[in-house]
Amino acid sequence: MVLHRRGLLASGAALGLGAATLARPAIAQGAPLKIGMITSLSGPGSYLGQDIRDGFLLAMEMEGGTLGGTQVQVMVEDDALRPGQGKQIAERFMKNERIKLLTGIVFSNVLGAVAPDVLDAGGIYVSPNASPSNLAGRECHKNFWSVAWQNDSLHESAGQLATNLGQRRMFILAPNYQAGRDAITGFKRLYKGQVVGEVYTRLDQTDYAAEMAQIRAANPDGVYQFHPGGLGIAFLRQYVQAGLLANVPMTLASPSMDSTTLNAVGESALGINVTSHWNSDFDNAASKRFVEAFQRKYNRMPTYYGQQGYDTALAIGAALKGTGGKVDDTEAFYRAMKPANFQSTRGKFSFGANNHPVQDWWALKVENVNGKPALVTKDKVLTDHGDAYASQCRF
Repeated sequence: MVLHRRGLLASGAALGLGAATLARPAIAQGAPLKIGMITSLSGPGSYLGQDIRDGFLLAMEMEGGTLGGTQVQVMVEDDALRPGQGKQIAERFMKNERIKLLTGIVFSNVLGAVAPDVLDAGGIYVSPNASPSNLAGRECHKNFWSVAWQNDSLHESAGQLATNLGQRRMFILAPNYQAGRDAITGFKRLYKGQVVGEVYTRLDQTDYAAEMAQIRAANPDGVYQFHPGGLGIAFLRQYVQAGLLANVPMTLASPSMDSTTLNAVGESALGINVTSHWNSDFDNAASKRFVEAFQRKYNRMPTYYGQQGYDTALAIGAALKGTGGKVDDTEAFYRAMKPANFQSTRGKFSFGANNHPVQDWWALKVENVNGKPALVTKDKVLTDHGDAYASQCRF
């Protein structure tokens, strides 16, 4: 079942895809296991949180209202991209609802306010997105898991792709918060050319006229920018309106060009290069099943965030199957979670020493497919790629 803020309650059956499409495993007896989902459902990043929520609930629904055979109750609340609000929700979940397993956070500044409290209280946090460098390295924790990526790694793949494309002079931009700083660091780690401009924007910024002028003046070979959600849509629209895309190509990591962004900007995005750990055209059974089910239920193409929410639910389900639905023994949960005994939509997947993904990264390109712009998977950029901080992690 799913409990949303303001008391909206729905059962797994009410949310269902139809009995004919679902396997219905036996549901564990007793009260359902409560999972707390704190995510961004309003503000400029709202569709990111909505897709994480929808992907997670879809996985649960496709298991007949369970995860790993365990009946679960997901309590969903909106952090509105406010760290203080996320912290208050987490405290309420843990104290009032006795929730020990939390997930859902999109933005690293919110996670930074929430994760320490959860971990200090003996809880478990499984991230479907935000994965800042500190929690991958020296401040890693046995009860913190990332199913998405480590923040730097997706931008490392973009730096490698820009190098592969021969873009020797790059202008790079990102918002001035933890994930933005990780993005710039990650891009520069594998980029072999010259950075001719490095700019940090505001996380609430919507007007990028000054940045457009700086890019024009620098006259780079290419631009790399990390602006997730609505920020990325605004940036790209203004970039096109400024006439820059025709002369200065973009190389992006997945948060700056997903299916929602592409729908918003349309054909103006044709030719943009992107890197990702997953794409909706992946040719494996798990991904095809997910994409088909997501489109059938929500009538839209899933973004990377929907895929990450779905995979996060599968990972949690695999752990719960191994613990018999228990989370009180965090050491047992760790042992059950670590092997990653689930079929990831991205194909090959494992957890590294710091509980962060080891996975492949791919080059995508926006091309015209059947008369519409679409993200098309091209070549592999990085193989079995972990992150730069795992060696610092000591549990």
